[in-house]
Amino acid sequence: MARSRGLARRIAAVAAIAVGLLVAVLAVRTAMFASRQPRVAPARPVDLDAAAAAHRLASALRFRTISSADPSASQQADLHALHAFLADAFPRVRAALVREHVGDGSLLLTLRGAQAGPPLVLAAHLDVVAVDDERRWSQPPFDGRVVDGYVWGRGAMDDKASALALMEAIEWLVTRGFRPKRTIHLAFGHDEEIGGARGASAIARLLDARGARDALVLDEGGAITEGVIPAIDAPVATVGIAEKGFLTVVLSVASAGGHSSMPPQQSAIGILSAAIARLEARPMPADLAPTMKPTLEYLGPETPLLQRVALANLWLFSPLVERELVSQTATNAAIRTTMAATLIEGGVKANVLPTRARATLNLRIRPSDSVAGALAYIRQTVHDSRVHVRAEPGARGPSRVSPVGCRQFRSLARAIRRADPRAVVVPSLVLGATDSRHYRRLTPYVYNFAPLRVTARDLERIHGTDERVAVRDYVRMIAFYIDLIRAVAG
Repeated sequence: MARSRGLARRIAAVAAIAVGLLVAVLAVRTAMFASRQPRVAPARPVDLDAAAAAHRLASALRFRTISSADPSASQQADLHALHAFLADAFPRVRAALVREHVGDGSLLLTLRGAQAGPPLVLAAHLDVVAVDDERRWSQPPFDGRVVDGYVWGRGAMDDKASALALMEAIEWLVTRGFRPKRTIHLAFGHDEEIGGARGASAIARLLDARGARDALVLDEGGAITEGVIPAIDAPVATVGIAEKGFLTVVLSVASAGGHSSMPPQQSAIGILSAAIARLEARPMPADLAPTMKPTLEYLGPETPLLQRVALANLWLFSPLVERELVSQTATNAAIRTTMAATLIEGGVKANVLPTRARATLNLRIRPSDSVAGALAYIRQTVHDSRVHVRAEPGARGPSRVSPVGCRQFRSLARAIRRADPRAVVVPSLVLGATDSRHYRRLTPYVYNFAPLRVTARDLERIHGTDERVAVRDYVRMIAFYIDLIRAVAG
């Protein structure tokens, strides 16, 4: 008995030591989990005519530059009218920059630098999406009105605000005698909403042919979010470092059909439904690498203690962190390839068995997966020879991941912090698609950020109803671009 008690005491002592060591390791790693936010002084204030700038943005929103995959629905007249408006509204930009029309309606404006070296490419797009029901808007979507301190209209957030703010910034700088050391390109695509194949892609090819290697490219895709990320009271500036890929898959089932009074064990619709249910029950695996880990490394030091301990010690807590991320729709999409059944069809009459049923799946592919791998996963999971799996044309793989430990990312982070010293700069994955992927042929330094301030409600306005931008926030956008251009190219 005494021997047993002695053994128990030794086991308890070893366990206590092990626990103590574990606690010490956790504490040390948490203490070393220091903030990655650059410490900078606020940017110098700039004298801007807010009312005039808001009026110019409102005027640009009146052009119905709606992108459509249907060639017969082309908005070339509106695009060319918008080009003419930009030339008239910004006369010093027109005089100082080389202006080139690219593709069917894109613009490339170039301010030559005094020295050779990688250029600064500031991208935006001039096209917008259509409006479903204009009657639901508080202000008409194409009237370009300034009401109650907001500029209202389609494109106020996505993405004419960025294009006009860049024009305002260059106009302001040139007026004051600014001469850059590095060449600056303003790259304005005209078909981003339908893939950018004729716009940004053509601009990227042109810059590539001119040797614009290792450029710093900044496009839309991130923003300054407020109240969107739990446990963080400060504004969070999300900077995209990669984009998901895109794949559309069609599942189809053929059967003999017949009268519904004598159905088989499974109809074509039943077989198809079972296949979709299997896919929804077994989503593709989640993984914190390669894009969520940098996000957590930048976000973690700014969180409360308990979250900070977990994020500083992912070697131990990654299963718990992953489980929490999977439980939320937005963060689940950031750590795995997602697939959603978006269309389903089959049958012609209530008492007739369908001879064919068909469903469409939309996949967004994370950077550590591939189009081929996702397609193979679907076939393996469905595992039913009666279900035909076919990839639709137009698939594209995920982008490369841009680095965060480099001078280019630090320059962008410093500019964001100068604009708002409270902002927490966080690298992130862009869940949608932008024109930025076309510029990755030029450089690894491609980032997605526009200095828009958005709440959860504002996110619904993008491609939605009552798109708008606050005049004060639009002025902040212009000031941000002025400061960034001075810092990076000045």
